[in-house]
Amino acid sequence: MMMNSRSLALLLSAATLIAAPGVAAAQPAAPQETSASGDAAKRADALVDKAKRLYLGGKYEEAEATLMSAWELNPTFDVAYNLGNTKYQLKKHREAAQYLSFALRNWPLLKSVAKLKPTAEQRLAESRAQVGAVTVAASAVGAEVLVDGQVVGRAPLEGEVFVEPGEHQVEARQQGYAPASQTVRVEKAGTAKVELAMVPLQSAVAEAAPGANAGAGESAPGAGAGALVAEQPPAGPVEPAAPREERSWVPVIALGAASVVGLGVGVGMTVASNSASADGRAQADAILKAGGGCPDAPPAYEGSCADLRSTASRVDTFGRAATVAYAASGVLAIAAVTYALWPRQQAMASGEVRALPEARIGYGGFVVQGAW
Repeated sequence: MMMNSRSLALLLSAATLIAAPGVAAAQPAAPQETSASGDAAKRADALVDKAKRLYLGGKYEEAEATLMSAWELNPTFDVAYNLGNTKYQLKKHREAAQYLSFALRNWPLLKSVAKLKPTAEQRLAESRAQVGAVTVAASAVGAEVLVDGQVVGRAPLEGEVFVEPGEHQVEARQQGYAPASQTVRVEKAGTAKVELAMVPLQSAVAEAAPGANAGAGESAPGAGAGALVAEQPPAGPVEPAAPREERSWVPVIALGAASVVGLGVGVGMTVASNSASADGRAQADAILKAGGGCPDAPPAYEGSCADLRSTASRVDTFGRAATVAYAASGVLAIAAVTYALWPRQQAMASGEVRALPEARIGYGGFVVQGAW
C-alpha cells in the first residue's frame, strides 16, 4: 500500500483513526494497488490536515465528513485510521469497528507507526463489544454480497461485516446464478457465520423443468373461443423394464471350492497311481530275477503273478480316477469364472433368443434359449 510522507506526518501528529465508506453494512474498499493521482493525493492531504484541526477542536462530525471526502479521493491506511478514530469518538461503534479492522488488516510494517497500533486494537475491541459481526462465504467467486439490502463487497469478503445486534438478511447475487439468501440473528459481541451455496441458472432451470409443462395442454388465459390448442397424442402404455438379475456369489464360492476339491482328489489319485506303478515294477523285477515269468507261470509264481496283476489293476484305476478328477476340477473352475464374469442380463422379452455357453464333463457347447 502506498502512503506519502505528508499523509504519514498527518497521521502521526493527529494520532487519529481509520475507516471505510459508510455503509450500514458496507466494508471499506480494498487498498488500491496503485496510489491515487498526484492531484487527488494532494487534495486528500489537505482534507486530512483540515480534519486534524477539526478533530483537535472537538468538532468530530465535521472532521468525519471531511475525512470521508479524503477517503473517497485517496483510500489509504492513514485516512482510514483517522476516520476510524473519529467514528469511535462519535460512538458509532459499528462503523468504527469496520474502519479500524480495515486499518489493522492493512497495517504497514513501519516502526514509525507501530506505536499507534495498540490504540487501534484497543478501540476496535471496545467497539466490537458493542456490535455483532457476520462472516459471509459465497460459493460463486465475485458474487455481490448484500446485508440488509446494502452492498458490502464481493465474494470472497475480506474480514467481518459489522452489524447492529439483531436479525439481518444476507444475500449473494451473481450473473448466471440463482440468488441465495439467509436470515441470521446476531448477538451483541457475537459472530454469525453465513455460507451461501449458489446454484448455476442452468441447474436451477433443470430442477424446475419437470413441472414446466404441467399446463401444456390447457389454453392460455384470455385466449379466444376459436383458438386452437395443440394436443400431443397420448403416449401408449410403456412396458416396465424387467428387473435386472441380481448376482449371487454363492455359486461362485461353491464351484470354486468344488474345483479345489477335485484338484486335490486328482493329485491324490496321481500319487496313488504312481506308487502302485512303482510297486508293480518292483514285483515284476523280483519275478524276473528269480527266473520266472507270469505268462504260463509255474505253480511257484502264481501268487506273485496274481499280486502283479492286482497292482496293475490299481494303477489303471487310480489313473482313470485322477483323469476324471482333473477334468471335473477344470470344468468347475471354468464354470465359476464364467458365472462371475458373465454380464447379468434382464429377463428375456417375448421373441428374444439367447445362446449361452455350457461346459460339462467330456464336452462343451452352447445352449439356445428363447421366449415367445
